[in-house]
Amino acid sequence: MKEIAAPTIKIAKQTKRPRLGFLGVGWIGRNRLQAIAETGACDIAAIVEPNAEMAEKAQELAPGAALIGSLEELLESEITGIAIATPSALHSEQAIAALERGISVFCQKPLGRNAAETRRVVEAARENDCLLAVDFSYRFIDGMQRVREMIQAGDLGTIFAADLIFHNAYGPDKEWFFDRKLSGGGCVTDLGVHLVDLALWTLDFPAAADISGRLYANGKLLRNLNETVEDYATARIDFENGATANLACSWNLHAGREAEISATFYGTNGGATLRNLDSSFFDFTAERFSGVNRSKLTEAADDDQKWTWGGRAIVDWAGRLAAGEKFNNECEKLIDVAAILETIYRESCRSKDYILCEH
Repeated sequence: MKEIAAPTIKIAKQTKRPRLGFLGVGWIGRNRLQAIAETGACDIAAIVEPNAEMAEKAQELAPGAALIGSLEELLESEITGIAIATPSALHSEQAIAALERGISVFCQKPLGRNAAETRRVVEAARENDCLLAVDFSYRFIDGMQRVREMIQAGDLGTIFAADLIFHNAYGPDKEWFFDRKLSGGGCVTDLGVHLVDLALWTLDFPAAADISGRLYANGKLLRNLNETVEDYATARIDFENGATANLACSWNLHAGREAEISATFYGTNGGATLRNLDSSFFDFTAERFSGVNRSKLTEAADDDQKWTWGGRAIVDWAGRLAAGEKFNNECEKLIDVAAILETIYRESCRSKDYILCEH
């Protein structure tokens, strides 16, 4: 499988290297740990993982890391930062506990199950002057960065429309994903969060004027969000600058492929897209459109790094942590993403076809 080369991280010289603790080392947590281990961005000091087999696999990647039994014990140890990869319902509470002790946080998405939880984490990071980041890994795909650079430079003219898609043929393999109290939501929270973030980040976070959504579960319009989580969703975001973004995401859709992932932007002078190759979750290409013509911007490149581009977000955070960076006002944008997700759920409830419910 082709993979994309890792970024070069310049680590500032410090008397004391940052020491990281990893809370949860399932597939994603272990992948991010491997990225840190292979780049040497920080020292991996400790691991907390209740599953003995997973803990052992993670320790093989970081032989010097101690296996610790609880978050409380981890926070008492001498760590500079913590990487959180636990069920979504725990993210905000665990992140705040770390931040209040002056420990910087890298967290899996979503940072909170709603905008209020997300805002509390951001406020804790600000109050304690800690570096906070969320694993929005798709920002770090070479092609996505190239598309954004073109848009930011005005090469495509005025962007007036965007279509973003994330269909996962398999869906989650853990039961907690299907419990709204534990997950915060279904495919919108799991996959749609990436689409919302990419739309906002690429367009430089324009203000939303109107948001709508339509949710389904097992092929039926989801009438009560308290009953189950959605497995198919569409949403529309109309921005105050006149642009509009259409989003679609799903679990277990009969789409004839393992995954369909794309982010396409249309401007007055051209268009550009990032899309996955051959239904891959890992290989992407980017193209520019001009009328009926298209040209490649990037292609997947050979790379011997097993953790792929998915680990770039944590490597970026670790590099900034090593350089002594503290709270960054860009964290406020995390609240914008959470607020749009929450509004998609709220507006779907307000439709005449839905039973109004609390989210």
